[in-house]
Amino acid sequence: MLLVLALFTSLLLLPLVLPGQPQISKGNFTISFVNGSQIQPMHGLAKSMPGFLDEDSICHCVVHLPNNLIPLQQLEKLQSTAQELVDKYAQKLSKDVSGWVLLQELKFGELSVHPACAQVSEYACATEKQNNQVREMTHKLQSSSSSALSSSYEDLAFNLLYLELEKAQQLVTQLKAKGEVHRSAPLLDQLRDQVANASFTLKLLGDSDQRRFGALLQEVDVLESQLRECERHREQELASSYSGPPLLPGSCAHRGLQKVSRPLVVQLNWRGFSHKAGAWGRDSAPNLNSSYYWVAPLSTDGRYFDFYRLYKSYNDLVLLKNYKEWKIGYGDGSGNTVYKNFMYFNYYGTGDVAKVDLSSNALVLRRPLPGATYNNRFSYAGVPWKDIDFSGDEKGLWVLYATEESKGNLVVSRLNASTLEVEKTWRTNQYKPALSGAFMACGVLYALRSLSTRQEEIFYAFDTTTGQERRLSILLDKMLEKLQGINYCPSDHKLYVYNDGYLITYDLTFLTLKYRLPRPSAKTPFEMRVPFKSVKPSKSFRP
Repeated sequence: MLLVLALFTSLLLLPLVLPGQPQISKGNFTISFVNGSQIQPMHGLAKSMPGFLDEDSICHCVVHLPNNLIPLQQLEKLQSTAQELVDKYAQKLSKDVSGWVLLQELKFGELSVHPACAQVSEYACATEKQNNQVREMTHKLQSSSSSALSSSYEDLAFNLLYLELEKAQQLVTQLKAKGEVHRSAPLLDQLRDQVANASFTLKLLGDSDQRRFGALLQEVDVLESQLRECERHREQELASSYSGPPLLPGSCAHRGLQKVSRPLVVQLNWRGFSHKAGAWGRDSAPNLNSSYYWVAPLSTDGRYFDFYRLYKSYNDLVLLKNYKEWKIGYGDGSGNTVYKNFMYFNYYGTGDVAKVDLSSNALVLRRPLPGATYNNRFSYAGVPWKDIDFSGDEKGLWVLYATEESKGNLVVSRLNASTLEVEKTWRTNQYKPALSGAFMACGVLYALRSLSTRQEEIFYAFDTTTGQERRLSILLDKMLEKLQGINYCPSDHKLYVYNDGYLITYDLTFLTLKYRLPRPSAKTPFEMRVPFKSVKPSKSFRP
């Protein structure tokens, strides 16, 4: 562009440095012709010259202009300056210029020898103001938030550069359209191409900046997730230090579940790895002098409950000795449990509940559960055929299920262990097929959901004593993906979990009444504490 300016200067100064030509003066005006082109009047450059009058009384005279209208030293200085500008332009043109450098090259000097050059100078001043605004806004953006930085930076910085490049393209087009600069048309074409390339490069830079910013946001999200995980573990460790003395067997003198230990793998079930579904545990009645362990793998189809074993002790279970093996033949799903030496389960293909005496393997009682759905209508997520789920704790025998009236939401009922009649029923707002499992402890329902193939979360609690519910965030690691059977034992405060064919145990820690946790910081959002919501129990529940 500097070369274009130099060419403009040379073209405009060319008539002034050519040898003198005849001049014809008419009246008070001097009209000069140099190579057939009319130039500006040259008043004051000619002295009085002799002449003559023609027949029409018109004065005629001949004037010869000198050859040194411009001093030679000034001409040499002008040529030297033009050469420096050309060299500077060639040097910058050889570099890999970006959109910003290209805009800086549009800032010409103070030469105002042509209207187009004056337009360029005016545009350069406007460009300088815009650049100052961009720098000021960039400085403000550096102290703003990351979200504001993403949008404002693109809107104010990149869009201003786009606008300036568009104006540069328009300016090149205007310069090329003028007849006086037709000799510089190839250079203008080259400049126009460079401006277009700079626009394209700027667009690529903008897209790249957005991608980098998006990747940065993802990294920040990952770091925040890791920080929340670390804070959760830290608070759980802090809570364990305030847990107080261990609970006595069958005691409910605590304020609820506090944490769950890491899983302990006991062994593979006695029927083999192909029997992935099933349940196992101890008698869930409190203060019961019974050391029996029971294991009930389902058939390979994951539904049919046909065999179970009883072991006299934990050592017998591990060594697979001193056991009784019984065939039952009419159980459905892995929702069974043992309470006061009776096995409770869903009778095959029905909505009935039944119990078997473990000492004789005799079916003692079978009774319909009012309103309960069955045949995999509302089972847990990833655990089919578990429409009716039994659980025992310090407060009695419970059954967890869903009904058509509850629209699939989990229903909790306390049963009379002798007659299997429903004593009291509570409805929750948790959709049963969205849960991965549930269990009862001290009359409190704890619901689980799957976070990944290696982790579960105890996220919901419902207290049947007060009718209140609350949110939790207690993590539970697992060895394999699915937890088919979950049974709680009050005698040792353990969870007995059947995990894709393997027998797993977890130690539960409860927060005792004597100790209270320090209030968590407001900056730790990982455990949601929702105000208690009252749920009125009904003494009987009918569909």
